[in-house]
Amino acid sequence: MNEVLYYDCFAGISGDMHLAAMIDLGVPEAHVREELSRLGLPDFTLRLARDARKGITGTRADVEVAAPESAEHAHHHGQPHRAFVDIRALIEGSRLSLPVKGRAIGIFRRLAEAEAAVHDVPVERVQFHEVGAVDSIVDIVAAAVCLEYIRPRRVLCSRVELGAGFVKSQHGMLPVPAPATALLLAGALVKTGAAPFEMTTPTGAAILAATVDTFTDTARFTIRKVAYGIGHRDTEIPNVLRVVLADAAEAPSAEACLLECNLDDMSPELSGHVAEILFAAGASDVWYTPIVMKKSRPAVTLSVMCNADREHELRELILRETTTFGLRRTAVQKTALDRDVRTVSTSLGEVRVKVALRDGKRIKAKPEYEDCRRIARERGMALRDVYEVVEREIG
Repeated sequence: MNEVLYYDCFAGISGDMHLAAMIDLGVPEAHVREELSRLGLPDFTLRLARDARKGITGTRADVEVAAPESAEHAHHHGQPHRAFVDIRALIEGSRLSLPVKGRAIGIFRRLAEAEAAVHDVPVERVQFHEVGAVDSIVDIVAAAVCLEYIRPRRVLCSRVELGAGFVKSQHGMLPVPAPATALLLAGALVKTGAAPFEMTTPTGAAILAATVDTFTDTARFTIRKVAYGIGHRDTEIPNVLRVVLADAAEAPSAEACLLECNLDDMSPELSGHVAEILFAAGASDVWYTPIVMKKSRPAVTLSVMCNADREHELRELILRETTTFGLRRTAVQKTALDRDVRTVSTSLGEVRVKVALRDGKRIKAKPEYEDCRRIARERGMALRDVYEVVEREIG
């Protein structure tokens, strides 16, 4: 069966709610505790308990941290600041499995990239405050442990509730969503205002950003199990994270639209621009094919593949941005391999790898171009050499 993990974030998401929901879903508590012991972080206690909000019963998770012996290196909550490089070194040097290390570092990298953009500093110099605290490290590593245990074929997420108002941080009062949260959820479906406080934390947003394949309000699946992670507030709406383990609706092929037009009078300089805005507007693929038109004029055919719900917007963009006076539409059937994007630790660093699956079996794998390009730039290597190393190590 096509196993789906669905996050229903009608009341937002935080790291502790995510951990609690995964335990409630069936990830063995003993397994989580054993894996967390491999991290080598002292002086914390994970407490799990049954709790309820508005009559909905689930699991609540609390990470209790012992007060530091010295306050010299502690911030106002009594927990130390940590740089991204320190957290990465901590995880890489632990006894966790390589897949768990890769997932955890991938989540923290998303956070580091968002914080770096907000504060205009290099990623490696990002200092985590609240997120760098022990409890958040535990939440993120536990998320990686649980996701690796479940290993869903596909991860979906509902529209994410962000909350409203302001949240207190190391930098003072920040608007909700916090700047890092907003960047992490760029491109996701979100909503605001269900409660006058932060309902989605940067940790929760980073877990979603690194894990979710599709944000949708129209998911189709067959429910197998429902679980709840209980939050720490009692609000007008149930302060819970609902997660669903399901089987994907059987669909051997999917209907799509193919939009095409012939262009013999458009400057080639515009081709890249047109393709870029079409992809940004939701096209699943864009390509140009050389053709010869009447009177032997050289030309190209612009082809745009898209889902039916994006057809109108893409059709308008083609008519506005190109020189064509019309286009044609064809309904097509697509058959696609299932895809699973995983973050893998390699000798050159963590790399996202797109794995193609058929009937649950791995068919092929390909490292993400952007990650390989980043490594080539950071290490001064040729891009082809980076690909060769990564492809050899991922098998």
